[in-house]
Amino acid sequence: MQEKILNNKKHGMIALVITGLLYLLGLGALIYGGILIETENSVLAIALLVAGGVWTSIGWLPFLGLKILKPQEALVLTLFGKYVGTIKGDGFYFVNPFCQSVNPAAKTKLNQSGDVSAPVTSAPVKIDASGTVSFNTVVNNKISLKIMTLNNSRQKINDCLGNPIEIGIAVMWRVVDTAKAVFNVDNYKEYLSLQCDSALRNIVRIYPYDVSQGVDTTGDGVADEGSLRGSSEVVAARIRDEIQDRVQEAGLEVLEARITYLAYAPEIAAVMLQRQQASAIIDARRMIVDGAVGMVEMALERLNEKDIVNLDEERKAAMVSNLLVVLCGNRDAQPIVNSGSLY
Repeated sequence: MQEKILNNKKHGMIALVITGLLYLLGLGALIYGGILIETENSVLAIALLVAGGVWTSIGWLPFLGLKILKPQEALVLTLFGKYVGTIKGDGFYFVNPFCQSVNPAAKTKLNQSGDVSAPVTSAPVKIDASGTVSFNTVVNNKISLKIMTLNNSRQKINDCLGNPIEIGIAVMWRVVDTAKAVFNVDNYKEYLSLQCDSALRNIVRIYPYDVSQGVDTTGDGVADEGSLRGSSEVVAARIRDEIQDRVQEAGLEVLEARITYLAYAPEIAAVMLQRQQASAIIDARRMIVDGAVGMVEMALERLNEKDIVNLDEERKAAMVSNLLVVLCGNRDAQPIVNSGSLY
């Protein structure tokens, strides 16, 4: 299905004026014919009455072909089930009065911009046989061409290591082909939402939550340092490309995808926090030990260079042990002053 733009339909004001004048002319003919038929039974009076009556009965039909569009709006028109074209852009249009606008997603409300309130244009009164008064909601079948933001609900997905995580994304999208959006899929909004969920699951399962050894996230057979937490820009770009491939046939364009929420699932969040704390403690201890060994080595070298004291291997081992205890301890050292002999 290819989109067909109707560019020669911006004659709404002309059609409104002409139709209004003709309707007034029909009313005038009806009134004048009634006056003539009272004075004399002439053929002219009967003709005016018939013409005026017919036109006042069906003269309102052209008003159904008047369409008003705001900027970044479109209407997909069908005539007796056949697609005749799409009108786009702001303006006052006149189309075939028997054309119907089609938008199967008009009533669909998603967690996104543009769907905050119900798409209702008016609420005409309806009185049934029992006398009950109700209001019919007239659906606005106009298709918005603006950039929309879809914020799907958070999903619980297992990463490549099997850890359950919760993740949410925001997708910026818009309709670029109204014919494909209306006729190629049943409901393009629900279709987009479903494809976003599916693409998110496919991409998240490739990455670990945090950097892990021996994990290939690019598919080249070489382990890398890709992760959901550290490579959010890359992950978002891959999600966007995956969604775009899926919604291409629906006439939609995905401009951007962003991760809005990322965390471990509640059932393992506490355990993973302890794991991160333990990893941080180990890294800190490793740095402290490396620094302590360097300081001890520097102390021994300076003592030898200055020839301050000659230490045998046993005394060197004792000094190294004492220095490491002091430098690597969690608390401040408590010095003990030896007032006697060292032996």
